[in-house]
Amino acid sequence: MGATSVAATSTAPRSEPAAAPPRAGLREWLGLAVLTLPVLLISMDNTVLSFAVPTLSEDLEPSASQLLWIVDIYGFVLAGLLVTMGNLGDRIGRRRLLMAGATAFSVASVMAAFAPDASTLIAARALLGVAGATLMPSTLSLLRNIFADDGQRRFAIAVWTTMFAVGSALGPLIGGWMLEHLWWGSVFLLGVPVTIGLLAVSPLLLPESRDPAPGRWDPASAVLSFGTMLPAVYGIKVLAEHGPGAGSLGPIVVGALFGVAFVRRQQRLEDPMIDVSLFRITRFRAAVLANLVALFAFAGSLFFLTQYLQTVLGMSPSRAGLVLVPGVLSSVVFTLSAGLLRRVLSLGQAIAAGMLVGGAGFLALTQVSVSSGALIAVVAYVLIGAGVGVALSLTVDAIMADIPPAKAGAGSAISETANEFGIALGTAVLGTVVLAVYR
Repeated sequence: MGATSVAATSTAPRSEPAAAPPRAGLREWLGLAVLTLPVLLISMDNTVLSFAVPTLSEDLEPSASQLLWIVDIYGFVLAGLLVTMGNLGDRIGRRRLLMAGATAFSVASVMAAFAPDASTLIAARALLGVAGATLMPSTLSLLRNIFADDGQRRFAIAVWTTMFAVGSALGPLIGGWMLEHLWWGSVFLLGVPVTIGLLAVSPLLLPESRDPAPGRWDPASAVLSFGTMLPAVYGIKVLAEHGPGAGSLGPIVVGALFGVAFVRRQQRLEDPMIDVSLFRITRFRAAVLANLVALFAFAGSLFFLTQYLQTVLGMSPSRAGLVLVPGVLSSVVFTLSAGLLRRVLSLGQAIAAGMLVGGAGFLALTQVSVSSGALIAVVAYVLIGAGVGVALSLTVDAIMADIPPAKAGAGSAISETANEFGIALGTAVLGTVVLAVYR
């Protein structure tokens, strides 16, 4: 009996401890620097346009509807195509799609810079949205595959997220100077050197990655995805401007119907464009919703403050940009510090804390008036930047942690769709309300 026990013990297989994921080295961290360039580009583009609106309006004389479309169409098209482009990157290669998008973004930027009328500028902004839709899911999915270690990935995502705030700071400062010394179209040329740098170094530092078994491509899913986003966001914009009616509720209903059809099709497909079962995970679902709300608040407050500082207080674009710098620095500091907060609070508690701080910033905005000056606006933006920075960093990491690396492109597109949907809605809804009140 004893011998049998000894023999059994000696021949029983031993359970090996799970191998630790590989840690990133110098090349990977340099690759992260490259992946932040598209984020910098897109955040600068959004901020610069807000400051360019007054000058642009004087030159092109767009109608009220055209002006809103100049601001909104980029985010609408980008949000509508993110899922499709993320899935495409999984198939053809995320680095390849990133470089194609960077090239297209440069071309569209030049087209916008020299647009002779409002209609051409709207078309150029739409093309920028198509190009932008290739950039964001590509960067986040490449990041997901480069950084396998949880701690390193969390910090890398914090750095990636921080570039939104850095771009928001550089946009007004650089763009403000350009608006005062050059013509309004020059601000769109800011993206050209960024994309050229991206194209030059990407092949050297970014490893190519794709889904080894992507399955069949489904064009119908791509159509349904776009058909969900564009009419729904357009309807919400019209609803905010004109109130309930056929022109607003009709597109919202159309978008909802397309959305239901899209979800049902994904559930039936053997190889869906996105795995909708991820939304059954409470953490994933809550993180996506928090992303949308945070960017809704950030974009709406930025649109309001840029118009308030220039139109109401009479500041120049560059001075208005300097006034907003403390808020941007607050966002940078708290975004990079989100990991420290996560060590003492649960994920839900840390995100809720960020949302509460951002809410305090909006409460401060209610005290802004014609005679209040810029101080209250600065304090409010500092609070909003801090709160949104914490919430955004933690929610993006929570989303990416639940996505398999092979599906990182399509999965990251879910996060980016929530981000861009929030930005578009923030600009459309809060911006339209501000313009209506100002009139």
